[in-house]
Amino acid sequence: MKGTVILAFMLGIGCGPSSRQTGDCVASETRCDGLTYQACIDGKFVDQQTCPSACSEGIGCTMCEAGTATCNGNTATVCNDSGSAVNDVVCDPVQGLTCDPNTPGGCAGPCAPESLGTSYIGCDYYPTVIGNTVANTFDYAVAIANAGTGDATVTIDGGALTTPVVVTVPSRRVVTQTLPWQPQLKLCNESDPDACIIAGSAQHAALVAKGSYHLRSTSPVTVYQFSSLQYTKNSQFSFTNDASLLLPTNVWRARYYAAAWPNTGTTNPSELGVTAMHDNTMVTITAKASTDAAQGAPAFMQGVAQTVMLNAGDVIEIAAFNGDLSGSLIDADKPVQVISGHFCAVVPDLSTPACDHLEESMFPVDTLGTQYVINAPAVTTIPNGKVEVIRIIATTANTALTYDPPQANAPTMIAQAGGFVDLVGNSQSFKITADQKILVAQYMEGQSAGGNTGDPAMTLAVPVEQFRSEYLFHAPTSYESNYVDVTAPVGATVMLDGTPLNLTPIGTSGYALARVSALNAGPNNDGNHQIQGTMAFGITVYGYGQYTSYWYPGGLDLNTIIQ
Repeated sequence: MKGTVILAFMLGIGCGPSSRQTGDCVASETRCDGLTYQACIDGKFVDQQTCPSACSEGIGCTMCEAGTATCNGNTATVCNDSGSAVNDVVCDPVQGLTCDPNTPGGCAGPCAPESLGTSYIGCDYYPTVIGNTVANTFDYAVAIANAGTGDATVTIDGGALTTPVVVTVPSRRVVTQTLPWQPQLKLCNESDPDACIIAGSAQHAALVAKGSYHLRSTSPVTVYQFSSLQYTKNSQFSFTNDASLLLPTNVWRARYYAAAWPNTGTTNPSELGVTAMHDNTMVTITAKASTDAAQGAPAFMQGVAQTVMLNAGDVIEIAAFNGDLSGSLIDADKPVQVISGHFCAVVPDLSTPACDHLEESMFPVDTLGTQYVINAPAVTTIPNGKVEVIRIIATTANTALTYDPPQANAPTMIAQAGGFVDLVGNSQSFKITADQKILVAQYMEGQSAGGNTGDPAMTLAVPVEQFRSEYLFHAPTSYESNYVDVTAPVGATVMLDGTPLNLTPIGTSGYALARVSALNAGPNNDGNHQIQGTMAFGITVYGYGQYTSYWYPGGLDLNTIIQ
């Protein structure tokens, strides 16, 4: 609109057509000759007006020449695509970027947004701790997988670090880097972590300046965070682990719904954390459960929108000790990251002990779809899938649901935006189709639900619309068993580390499943794997140890889906 107003103003004061005619052209064709805007009349270009500031091809007179840039050191001043405004963009040298006025966007290098595209592979991340009762002797860590052809230099600062950490990740390899727990965001820092569960001594919330870690790479990488990395250490079990696929900042958006889990008793809360990448970010949370004020964070009332201001790297974490934060709406005026889950969840209920940490990076509403293929996680003794809970969260009121194959007693309607329905005790593979965008979360049930391994973990199902034809993914070698579930269109060929997979059709859904139940350490013996297909497909990665497990999407595109 602004560009339209400016153009109309300039046309109003510009000169009328001149008698100068140059070149052959066709009707409706226009061009810029320096500051002169010309239109095709009777097969010749005729001057229409002299622009006071700039002329942009295909647009006319503008404030600045659309798509151009100038450099001042590492800062690119970029004219937007409509020519209506300029924006300063810092070409971050820590990401290997330099200012180049001849490059779209003004920044040159493999980590420039114009080079990256929109997927789970990027150069700029914010690993963020959320509440977990695990003992501090176990390590919070990030696993960094290099998707590029050359070494990646990765710099991590912020959080609980006093000095930056710099690591080198060779091409097609993975490096695991431990980081100190951020104590305010961990919520539990007792010497005996059971005290946070038994005595209820966990903190109830936190707002922490620069509480998130900032991870930047000189070439594209994939980043996972493990909370904690080990399930056993020094002959002790951690008991409470999960992992998240982190999303790079170039695919963050401003609107999310959260998937979490209800509080367990009065000491294990539902939780979510929001991280900002820009100063003066206004974040509005409409929480589905009331939360208490603590450690600088205000209290939130159920159903009441409340706004907080975050600067770059700041984190607000809220925890519901009486209720469920699933369906909470997060709206911001600048892009943010949302990680949600649970302090120590029992799934599906207290009849299936014991509790375990849940977490996952939420997908922005812009990137959600209407079609999802669901596969229950396998264990060695239950190769066709162990029972799970599936939670479907609506982003629009009166969302209709169908299933293929049909699922007995499965809900077919969600009445409210932010409302959700659960499918409990499911062990089948099937396709969910909705008439509006939905968010779908999957929850492993406890060890006693079958298989004698693992405990609750959480993942998000990937929309079919965001499937890819190639992934580089990581499965940590420290776990007793690791799996990858592959969902591909019927007729596709999928190769895992160069070996073709056998795919079994899922009903009449048009999709087929391959479960790799004995995932080895990969070609480089580091847990890194490459998988490629002749058609776009989806993957989830999970693993088990005694009394613990992890689960996350193996990757996805994060394109904006218009509905």
